Amino acid sequence: MIYTDIDLDKVDINGKEPVKEPERQYYFMAMCREWVREKEKEAGRPLTYITQTFGCQMNAKDSEKLAGILEKVGFHETDTEEADFVAYNTCTVRENANTRVYGRLGYLNSLKRKNPNMMIALCGCMMQEDAVVEKIRKSYRFVDIIFGTHNIFKLAELIYSRLTSKGMIIDIWKDTDQIVEDLPSERKFKFKAGVNIMYGCNNFCSYCIVPYVRGRERSRNPEDIIKEIKELTADGVVEIMLLGQNVNSYGKTLNNPISFAELLKEIEKIEGLKRIRFMTSHPKDLSDSLIEVMKASKKICSHLHLPVQSGSSNVLKIMNRRYTKEDYLSLVDRIKTAMPDISLTTDIIVGFPGETEEDFLETLEVVKKVRYDSAYTFLYSKRSGTPAAQMEDQVDEAVAKERFDRLLKVIQEISGELTARHEGEIKEVLVEEVNEQNNTLLTGRLSNNILVHFTGTPDMIGSLIPVKLTECKGFYYIGEVAY
Repeated sequence: MIYTDIDLDKVDINGKEPVKEPERQYYFMAMCREWVREKEKEAGRPLTYITQTFGCQMNAKDSEKLAGILEKVGFHETDTEEADFVAYNTCTVRENANTRVYGRLGYLNSLKRKNPNMMIALCGCMMQEDAVVEKIRKSYRFVDIIFGTHNIFKLAELIYSRLTSKGMIIDIWKDTDQIVEDLPSERKFKFKAGVNIMYGCNNFCSYCIVPYVRGRERSRNPEDIIKEIKELTADGVVEIMLLGQNVNSYGKTLNNPISFAELLKEIEKIEGLKRIRFMTSHPKDLSDSLIEVMKASKKICSHLHLPVQSGSSNVLKIMNRRYTKEDYLSLVDRIKTAMPDISLTTDIIVGFPGETEEDFLETLEVVKKVRYDSAYTFLYSKRSGTPAAQMEDQVDEAVAKERFDRLLKVIQEISGELTARHEGEIKEVLVEEVNEQNNTLLTGRLSNNILVHFTGTPDMIGSLIPVKLTECKGFYYIGEVAY
């Protein structure tokens, strides 16, 4: 059965609600669909929804599921928070992410006074924190539904619970081993899509809240992943991004474990699929077999995001990263020996507790040795609930900022040099959109993830076309179609 093709009008809503998933959720979607129809008649217009995503690509993928359910129920997407249903999918990696959400809630309260039938749902990582839920329960009582990261699939059931009760619905799971497949999803792009291959994280880096809010690692069955990707390619997708907090540890929780490298081999065989990307890779788990699969692949993009976080073995130990500087550089050497032209990107935290000037200079040394195409650099900020927040030797903010600026200068110099290496060449570009700043240009992406802007026509969007990279502009190219 293809669940996503189910006609909700044919679901028996007079019978007992199913226990098994996903049938149970389609039952509640049908119940909510009846309610939406009634409200549309009363209002004399369609009911609208908006999903606002805060945070990472995992959250973005979850928001596509929320949108898919809301569309199936009968809501129509809008681009304003003056909607009938507003869903905030929250991030909690940094404290200021929480502050942003609280600020937006104040605005939603004013909108809800104008539209009392408006429903507000909060989900995602921020909702996995007890203190957050308690604050919302007490101070933002106009919120209708609160749920977390583990039960995104239950949105329709939670909406129905709110419709049949008078109070706020709070449904937070501390952890789960459950993965519910075959639910609606509303993709942002027709030609590319994210695909979850696993959920959760077991690493417990000392600065990171993710394992506490996303739970323990659990991998999807490879058969379900392959099935989803085949359905996506049949629907016009040519590029997929495999998602997980640590894709390199994929498969360890399965009854019949397979490695990430083995999964990639199977995905490579799917006809119609042109490009494969993945993130994020933890250096401690990146195997030589994965390097070999990437080297031999005709579809895996020549881009690897490999977070180093620090170049100091001492700091890495305090971070609980479980590799040394030497381990990391050895891994990079093996990767570049196998794939000399690969684009490496990374994450770096500056000013971690206890970081000395010598530690920072080691980070600069790693950056100069590896020569990253680009890097996401962060000034360390305390995240309550993590071990690092309680550590002594917090680095003075002015010292950290001065180091951050020095690091950024080195990264930008190297990045500019590396990006320019393909100037004058013809490369395949996946055309993604009309350029936001200049609507006479199209914007696309190379296999190595670098952006290219060039003159073309909107019918090229979603296609892989040859483009001559005529001029490097530092972090992107200006090009021209080469046929």
